[in-house]
Amino acid sequence: MAQIEFKLFAPNNNAVSLKGDFSDWKDIPMTRGDDGNFRTSVDLADGRHLYKFHLQSKSWFFKPDQWVDVVDPYATAIDKNSQCGAINVKNGQRIIDEYVWRHDDKPLPSDHELVIYELHVADFSGGEPDAYKRGKYENVVEKLDYLTGLGINAIELMPIKEYPGDYGWGYNPRHFFATVSSYGETYDLKHLVDECHARGIRVIMDGIYSHAESESPLTQIDHDYWFHHDPQDKENNWGPEFNYEFFDERFHTKPAWTFIRDSICFWIQEYHIDGIRYDAARQINSFEFMHFIVQETKKEAGMKPFYNVAEFLPQNPAVTGPDGPMDGAWHDNFYYRITEHLTGKTFDIEGLKTVIDAKREGFPGATNVVNYLTNHDHNHLMPDLADAGLFDDAAFRRAKLGSAILMTAVGIPLIWMGEEFGEYKYKSESESKIEWALLGNDQNRSLFEHYKGLIALRKNNHALYTENITFFHEDAEAKVLAYVRWNDEGSKVVVILNFSGQFLGNHTIPNFPDNGKWREWTRSFDVESGDGKLTIDLPEYEAKVLVWQS
Repeated sequence: MAQIEFKLFAPNNNAVSLKGDFSDWKDIPMTRGDDGNFRTSVDLADGRHLYKFHLQSKSWFFKPDQWVDVVDPYATAIDKNSQCGAINVKNGQRIIDEYVWRHDDKPLPSDHELVIYELHVADFSGGEPDAYKRGKYENVVEKLDYLTGLGINAIELMPIKEYPGDYGWGYNPRHFFATVSSYGETYDLKHLVDECHARGIRVIMDGIYSHAESESPLTQIDHDYWFHHDPQDKENNWGPEFNYEFFDERFHTKPAWTFIRDSICFWIQEYHIDGIRYDAARQINSFEFMHFIVQETKKEAGMKPFYNVAEFLPQNPAVTGPDGPMDGAWHDNFYYRITEHLTGKTFDIEGLKTVIDAKREGFPGATNVVNYLTNHDHNHLMPDLADAGLFDDAAFRRAKLGSAILMTAVGIPLIWMGEEFGEYKYKSESESKIEWALLGNDQNRSLFEHYKGLIALRKNNHALYTENITFFHEDAEAKVLAYVRWNDEGSKVVVILNFSGQFLGNHTIPNFPDNGKWREWTRSFDVESGDGKLTIDLPEYEAKVLVWQS
């Protein structure tokens, strides 16, 4: 037996008690200290124990000082059956689990090297005939060799904090320190991260810090101490919004800042994550807080790279860069502009140039935007192409054209799971399991190999890591646009885009960057440029990707 301390920060509440399976669920009084924390210590044997707090709530939707049961906001595990917090005790100490990290010494890619793969744990499993069977952390581990073969070096996990129910996308977080129990144990998540690191893959966590689920513990304890009383953004409101403006002068703290900082630092310490995507960052509505939390993550991560990227929509380049708080931002304009060109809705050279070179929109560099053809918020590209009447070869041509732009544009590329082989499902939270059988089809496999080749180019030709880009040829009538990427070590990549429905045979590209030998990367043949021009066949809706050889 050993004394284990329990505490709860509830500065406005009149009384708090602890109860658990160790007390036959009878109340154990807790004492409030000068720091606003209620505390008590209990003798506990080694093993797993369930507990809750019983307190007089200050939340406006209860009767004044009504006694309610509340889960510990800092609970690191939730027992789904009883809806209680759970702790593990070993050798007289509180522990999460007994996982031993094996690959912390492996080198991980820097931010500018990233190729990110966004996935949802429950739907990234593998070809089960049971449509209702959902994947777990261990099933993602089983697919890591597939991802390594594709060439990606970062995965972005859709929310993995405990939420109500057994299946969902997790954008309604109820518990900010606990993992989704339906995906597996804490040990399983650590094993996934460890196995990623063994393969040189960074793990970015999708974090929701704009709001909480309506029955999250802090809402029950003292709603208006932690959250805005009324929605600040009435059009985009998904739950109680954290109040990052409130400063408690008694304790010299901004409580929402402290809680979220503690949560994020816990995930870095305990699960060794390598970055965070901040969902709905505009709704956080505090650059000051974002500056603070980014500094805290870097401090906690120490020497290893850590990437903070904001979903800040509509776009605002001020969120990233020299004076912006975040390392990067999701580039939604890229998605909209490239998709409307691939589906044939428009052709706008200036619009294309603007999103291929995000500096034209005010983003300062190559790590400040994350580009994508789609993500979990949108349809896969294939259904959008189908809606435009494009199927089979016509659709796969456009998908390959889009992937070439994605992998050669300025910024960090992101692939939404299944996009690399032509997943065809519309956006759906209930029907988004990956159709792995598609990889058995020739066209789907060809698209996968196309992505694989372009990722390999990106990783091996560091011209694509820079923000250097020049658009050296544009022909609005022929719908052709060409640009060159380069670095100071002499690497160059030229990309020629044909957005027309016409085969342009022996098409001449003037103002070519260098005379000499180039290797066409996607179809593996050599071409020669001379007299400042190149003559080449440009099939309809295709990209030529030329790598400087001389």
